[in-house]
Parts: sequence; structure tokens; C-alpha cells
Amino acid sequence: MSDSERRAAAPSPLAAPALIAVIFINMLGFGIIVPLLPFYAKSFDAPAWQIALIFSAYSVGAFFGEPFWGRLSDKYGRKPLLISTITGNCLCYLALAFAPNIWAAFFIRLVGGLAAGNGAVVQGYISDVTPPEKRARQLSYQGAAWNVGLIVGPSIGGIFAHPNAGPIGFQVPLFIASGLAALCVLAITLFIRESKTRDQAITHRPSRWGAISDAVGHPVIGRLMLLTFMVGFAFTGIESTFGLWALAKFNWGPREIGVVFAFTGVCAALTQTFLTGRLSERYGEGRMLAIGMALTVIAAAGQPFSVNMPMVIALMCLTAIGQSVAFPNVGAMISQTADPHRQGQILGLNNATGALARVVGPFCAGLIFPVVLDGPFWLGAAVVAPAIFLALAASRRVQAMRAAREPEQGSEA
Repeated sequence: MSDSERRAAAPSPLAAPALIAVIFINMLGFGIIVPLLPFYAKSFDAPAWQIALIFSAYSVGAFFGEPFWGRLSDKYGRKPLLISTITGNCLCYLALAFAPNIWAAFFIRLVGGLAAGNGAVVQGYISDVTPPEKRARQLSYQGAAWNVGLIVGPSIGGIFAHPNAGPIGFQVPLFIASGLAALCVLAITLFIRESKTRDQAITHRPSRWGAISDAVGHPVIGRLMLLTFMVGFAFTGIESTFGLWALAKFNWGPREIGVVFAFTGVCAALTQTFLTGRLSERYGEGRMLAIGMALTVIAAAGQPFSVNMPMVIALMCLTAIGQSVAFPNVGAMISQTADPHRQGQILGLNNATGALARVVGPFCAGLIFPVVLDGPFWLGAAVVAPAIFLALAASRRVQAMRAAREPEQGSEA
């Protein structure tokens, strides 16, 4: 890392918390919209497959956006990319309020997902300003901010939406979401300092396909990307069919399902705020990643045996704990092993892998659910189980790389 990058990577100790607060505001706006999307799409008299397209469009956009914005942030800095992507999201919310038909709404959601695929930029910024041993803690705070925003947002959207008025009845929540995104842009412009400066010494950067080849072949990053896909595939498959499963098994409606997800979201936020960082710093990122995978397998395999709401909530919360304990460690381990000059790009590729899983997982779960009622849970447990061993293997390689690096640092000193 050059001297200029070291100076840029040591801003105020409040830099990461300030950015996390901004992300909370942004996710609050996102949370306002997500639960309203089925009703918004239905207001255009859209059939079920078009409503599904509205959901998948956002993940498809994020799949392409994550590595692209991450790579640009490595080259031009994190702050300008945060400002431009959140501005794009702000404009997409505004455009969605005036969409004339379902296909225009689909295109806007696709562009919105592309603009919102800036998770790697956020993770890159946090990694720039946080020591390696503290990154899992800060990344878990980011995850908590996301979860709290998704918990609080839907209640705000529900208050201001008027589905009976047709598409126009969703304009006020969309205006609020757009306004919150604009507030984020203003806050980043005024209060967030750049964490990374361009290193003029770097003259060659690999192409996207070259970067993918390098990442997949890396002994740590390749395993973690596969783990990200497997767990994302399983969890989003369960999440997308959970409402139908609960209706078929317990005859639950939106209220009961909303209660389950509220408990799940609160549990995830509390775990990420108070436990994840401390556990990772004490026991190691790789070990906690494997433990998180094991908890997810136990919860998914146990859910088909649920007999009442408390048991369902308990197992869904166990799933949330497993995911919350695990995933901040993925970003932390990647940031520790990736080339510092390509950190945003590699984190973006990992996030794109997760976005792809969010498209494929619900599709596969939707195919198996009509055949086997508990199929998505069994499939999820079977897919995640090998991820435990991927986590342990990646952890061993990280430890070996650290051990090899220590003598080099000692000789330089």
C-alpha cells in the first residue's frame, strides 16, 4: 500500500460508524418499499409471474452492479461511487412513483438494483478504515443497520400506502424512500471523507473475466464465494416459500407471517450488534463462520418438525443467528486475503455471487415446494451442510497465509 493510501485510510475513528448510520437511512428507505412491491405490481393488474419479475429484477441488477462499482471504487475512490450509486437509487424511487405500466416498473427496478449494488463499496470503505482484526465487528454493525432498516421501514410504508387508490396510492412511500436516499447523499457529501486515493503506480488492472478467474482459483476467496452462493441459495429459497409453507401447514395469513419475520429481523440485528464481532475476535473468523453454517443446517432441518408458532419462531431465529454470526466473517476474511488494490472488486464479485443465489434459490425452491411441502427446508439443509467444511478449509488457508506473512513483516522491520 502506498503512503498516499495509508494517509487516506486513516480518517476519523468515527468514519465507519458514520457510514453505517448512512446505510441505515438508506436501508430504511429500501425497507419501506419491499413489502409494498406485490401490491404495487398488482395495482397494474399484473399476473403472478410479472410480480415475481419485479422482485427478481432488483437482484439481477445487483448481480451486475456489485463487481462493477467495486472495481470503479478501487480505481477512483469509495466516496464518489457511494454518492453516484445512492443518487441513482434516489432517482429510481422517484421514477417508480410515476411508472406508467408494469414493464416500465420492471425496467426501473432493474436499474435501481444496478445502482443499489454498492455493498462492495461500503465493505471496501469499512475495510479501508478498520484494522483487520476489527473488520468482522464493523461489518456485523453494517449488517445490523441493514436489518433494523428493514424492520422499521415496512411499518412506515404501511402507514402511508393506499393500495385501493391504484399505482398513485404508492407515491407517498416512494417519495419518502427517495427523500431518505437524497438525505444519504447529502450526509456522505458533507460528513464522509474519502478512505482511498488512487495509486498512480498501478497501471494494469485485470479484466472482469480475469478477476473472476483469479478469485475462483484463489484458495480462500474461491471457497468463500462458493459458500456465499450455497448459503444464499438455501436461505432465499426458504424465505421466498415460507409464506406458502406456513399457509399450507398452519393456515397462517400475512399477520402471523409478519410476526415471524419481525422476530427474525430483531434477532439478527441484536446478534450482529452485540455478539458477532466479539465472538469473531475471540474465537476467530473461520471458526465462527463454520459454527454459523452449522446452526443454519440445524434450524433448516428442524423446521419441518415444527408444531406451533413458538417453535417456528425459535427455529427461524436460530437461522437468523447462524447467518448473522457467519456472514460478516466472509467479508472480513476476503478483505484480509485480497489484493488491497482490488479489494472492492473482489468483494463485489462475492456480493454478485450472493445476488445470483437470490435469483436461483427462489426459483428452485418454487419448483420443489409443490412436490414436497417441506422440500425447501430439506434442500436448504443439504446445500448448506458442505459449507461448514468450506469455512474450515478457508480458515486453515487464512491462518497459513498469516503465518507465512509474519516472517516477511519481521524481516522488513
